[in-house]
Amino acid sequence: MTLWILIGVLAVTTALIKAAGPVLVGGRALPERATKVIALLPPVLLAALVVTSTFTEGQRLHLDASTAGVAVAGVLIWLRKPLLLSVLTAVAVTAALRALS
Repeated sequence: MTLWILIGVLAVTTALIKAAGPVLVGGRALPERATKVIALLPPVLLAALVVTSTFTEGQRLHLDASTAGVAVAGVLIWLRKPLLLSVLTAVAVTAALRALS
């Protein structure tokens, strides 16, 4: 029963947080600085999810073949290579390292 109460409280809290933005801002446009910050949030959150799922197992740091694949993809993207090439290279590196181990 306590779990369902907690889930209900979290659902209501989430709804209130989501409703706070339109209620507080109303029909006004956001300042340009706020719009720029909001535009940066999705890539940052995606990067955080990728790093968390790649480098951790439970609550511990975990480095394996997928870590090397993500590192290779990161370097290729940093060098401005095509995304498809980066992904395929990361897959190949990961598969090769797993086959060797």
